[in-house]
Amino acid sequence: MELQRLITIVLVWSLCLLDTHQIGGTSDSDHCEAGNSTTEVVTDYKVERVAREFIVKFGGWYTDTARHGYITAALHAKHGENFKIVERDNPMAGLPSDFDVVAFDDDQTVGESVALLSRHPLVKSVSQQRMVTRFLRTVDNDEEIVDYFEDSEDEEDTPCAECESSWLNGRRSLSLGTAFWHNTGRHTSRKLLRSVPRQITSILQADVLWEMGVTGAGVKVAVFDTGLSKTHPHFKRVKERTNWTNEKTLEDGLGHGTFVAGVIASSKECLGFAPDAELHIYRVFTNNQVSYTSWFLDAFNYAIMKKIHVLNLSIGGPDFMDQPFVDKVWELTANHIIMVSAIGNDGPLYGTLNNPADQMDVIGVGGINFEDQIARFSSRGMTTWELPGGYGRLKPDIVTYGSAVRGSNLKKGCRQLSGTSVASPVVAGAVTLLYSGVLHRGGVINPASMKQALIASARRLPGVGMFEQGAGKLDLLRTYQTLSTYTPQVSLSPSYVDTTECQYFWPYCTQPLYHTSLPTVINVTILNGMGVSGWVVGSPSYHPYTPHMGHYLDISVTHSQQIWPWAGWLAVQVKVKGEAREFEGVAQGHLEITVQSPGEGEGLVSTVKLPIRVKIIPPPPRHRRILWDQYHNLRYPPGYFPRDNLRMKNDPLDWNGDHIHTNFRELYQHLRAQGFYVEVMGVPLTCVDMSQYGTLMIVDPEEEFFPEELSKLRRDVDSGLSLVVFADWYNTTVMKKVRFYDENTRLWWVPDTGGANVPALNDLLAGWGIALGDTVLDGEISLGSHDAQFSSGSPLVRFPPDGVVITPQLRDQGREVLGGSNDLTVKLPVLGLYQTRASSTGGRVVVYGDSNCIDGAHLTKPCYWLVDAVLEYTSAGHLPQLLRDNAGPPIKPAEILPARMVENQLHRYSKVLEYNIGNVFSVKQLPVCPELEFLPHKPLNTSQPTSLAQVQRLLSVGGEMDLPVRPGQDRILSDGIEVDWLGSSDTSPSPGLSWSLVYIFSGLCLASYLTYRYCASKYSYRLRRRPNRLARLISAVDF
Repeated sequence: MELQRLITIVLVWSLCLLDTHQIGGTSDSDHCEAGNSTTEVVTDYKVERVAREFIVKFGGWYTDTARHGYITAALHAKHGENFKIVERDNPMAGLPSDFDVVAFDDDQTVGESVALLSRHPLVKSVSQQRMVTRFLRTVDNDEEIVDYFEDSEDEEDTPCAECESSWLNGRRSLSLGTAFWHNTGRHTSRKLLRSVPRQITSILQADVLWEMGVTGAGVKVAVFDTGLSKTHPHFKRVKERTNWTNEKTLEDGLGHGTFVAGVIASSKECLGFAPDAELHIYRVFTNNQVSYTSWFLDAFNYAIMKKIHVLNLSIGGPDFMDQPFVDKVWELTANHIIMVSAIGNDGPLYGTLNNPADQMDVIGVGGINFEDQIARFSSRGMTTWELPGGYGRLKPDIVTYGSAVRGSNLKKGCRQLSGTSVASPVVAGAVTLLYSGVLHRGGVINPASMKQALIASARRLPGVGMFEQGAGKLDLLRTYQTLSTYTPQVSLSPSYVDTTECQYFWPYCTQPLYHTSLPTVINVTILNGMGVSGWVVGSPSYHPYTPHMGHYLDISVTHSQQIWPWAGWLAVQVKVKGEAREFEGVAQGHLEITVQSPGEGEGLVSTVKLPIRVKIIPPPPRHRRILWDQYHNLRYPPGYFPRDNLRMKNDPLDWNGDHIHTNFRELYQHLRAQGFYVEVMGVPLTCVDMSQYGTLMIVDPEEEFFPEELSKLRRDVDSGLSLVVFADWYNTTVMKKVRFYDENTRLWWVPDTGGANVPALNDLLAGWGIALGDTVLDGEISLGSHDAQFSSGSPLVRFPPDGVVITPQLRDQGREVLGGSNDLTVKLPVLGLYQTRASSTGGRVVVYGDSNCIDGAHLTKPCYWLVDAVLEYTSAGHLPQLLRDNAGPPIKPAEILPARMVENQLHRYSKVLEYNIGNVFSVKQLPVCPELEFLPHKPLNTSQPTSLAQVQRLLSVGGEMDLPVRPGQDRILSDGIEVDWLGSSDTSPSPGLSWSLVYIFSGLCLASYLTYRYCASKYSYRLRRRPNRLARLISAVDF
């Protein structure tokens, strides 16, 4: 047995040696690592403001002399020589541009100087220069990764170590390092293992196009990353390398840029999609992984001048209101540059899309693994630009492989990386390859038509929602067929609306429509393949299908006045007519919209249909209907609204929208499972008929309330409406500890509210004698067999004596943050339940001091059991025994309540406040309630097919093209066969396999055989042959 073990070890060691040599000496072999590694490297970003440096954006392109003259004219009279214009040291030096970087000598004049520059008639915006630093850290794969950010060192002037963060509103890398698999239940059940092909190109069948001569030739593709070595053996057409950093090198010192370029255009070993494409390498990160906003803007301008066709961008961030960056992206795509960008690594939470991938004109890419599952790290939709008044758009656009993808290593060989920054170059490489195959079609191929083809040809993943997968998984060959026969036209995303189709149309498919409900809003993207600009002709029309009760629907539509660049929006609002009050079934029809673009003669015109299929039921009873207040939720951007859980110091901003379908998605699913119907209110309380609803839920509000809203809500509760409030922390002293630098004013930016706007909530609740305090509490609440985490919440300091209050023992987190004593234990009420007494039909009021236990962004121990108990009380008037048994004594009312922050700037982002001087606030006029204008019905006596997804293809696309078919299984590219860039299988010995290793392996085998012969002769050792059991069985049977 010892001899057999020795021989086995020798053979395995030899195979590992051969495999390691084959992949270029890297340590990424799947089966040759020492032990079972459970760690992976993730890439993080830190964003800092650069002291006294500002980006001055002009409204047009001017020479450097003209730009300097404008800036000097604006500043010289007031500030003399206290500033300087930063000279460029990159290829854009001396060329026309639309921005400059201005550095000031001291902080005293910065605020006034920024104001002077902003008032110049040729200046479009002034924003602070930002420095982005990328760094790596190792995480344990066995642990669930909650965030991807490492703690930063505390700044000298920041006394709150608990509140400091390195993650602000900047753009981050979207790479997750080595393999990162999302595999539900992998440790709890056995399953069939699949071998992962090594070549991502062979998985997506790029070799089929290579055999047709389509190899990327003639296409200019730009890679914005860490650079690329001039001597790297994988690349044969590096057309240009430019450096935009302050380092005097073009080389990649890190490897990320090399990997991304390899996925797009490598011609050896780990193959890229377009090996003959012209690579334009833009080095925008230093070897210390630092970059600046101005470097990107200069590099973008240079890409426009070089007439780049495809641009890959693997960074992202939540700030879709970073106007200089967003404007430049629009300018890029308007100049016919197809931008592909990673959607973000902030999944699985919804509402975590990153910019610029969430823009309509950009191809936003999500990630899947090789089992066709959405990768856990991949960010989910919807977009949050439109909140709180509207509803988010469909993103990502498409998904593809982003887990454990092989690409070029730094110097030679291959490595594996994961993340949406890996999925992005997969699509960018595919787009480059596709573009080269249809170059002869000229201007027909543009950012919109390419996106249309990708979406129309994608393969739908079963059981996955549209806000996770977009149109589906990239299908390279089907996209090529679509592009080859494409005719310029307009299309929609999504291309149809079907509330009966689950899981794809989540959340629309989870709740039927009914009469008296608020309008259901579907935000559709208009893609215009006819030209960079266009407009809607006339008004869209609605055609109800008479056999399918389409006349039961009222449709209202608003849309972009101008479709630019390449895209616009179409907001569809659907209501159920009163005549369908008793109807239960499906109503169908379609919208029709016509778009015109400039062109010869009268221009190009295209008409597209949006099929609509809606499930209708009779209105549910009032006590089962919940109204979610979205109108009073604010989020970053534009203002600094801090996180709701102060312990989450790596995620300082509240940027997920606080919507019932984003970070409160799990709560929504729980409520629907309990039989409640949830509607979203995006208008003031004065615009809603509250008599239709049993419970109004106000969760984590940051907005103020109109005085008219306060009085109306009091009347509504007296008439039977119940009110449930989930608040969050508020403390003005703690708020000063979570400050950071404002990018425009060069002042410390203090949040204008805490986790919630407690003073505004106290105004709302004052009529019932209820108020919240400013002690910040943290700890665990246990009621009977149930428990929940109370994270950075507020206590009740006033409550009616005939109400019920729950008073747990918690910790004073506010004192802890402020450096208080060791004894932080307090016992304060955090939950109150009250039956109003104004009338016999009065509703109930429930207030809880924290929302983190129902917020998916910070969820540790959920408290859905508490939500059930609260709704049992509000909807049925029954106080659960669990709450009755844990009721505490009445509380003594506090005399002083939390005040609003002096000189706060909430009015800049508020829909309610006009301005404030000190603590004196001016309220805007109450907005007029929106009245929908419904489209006239133009009925049709027709029907729709059962599956709308099967028939929604692009118009004016010809028949299927014949593509080369592999004649047999021997043409399938296997792991052991090296593939050259033309797609031919090389069955000869791999050039990576040296003869010296063959000799070593043969010698080891010979030594093993000789050792066996020696032992057999000396110790009479022989292999014992086992008798043939079948022969023995046959001989034992008597025939």
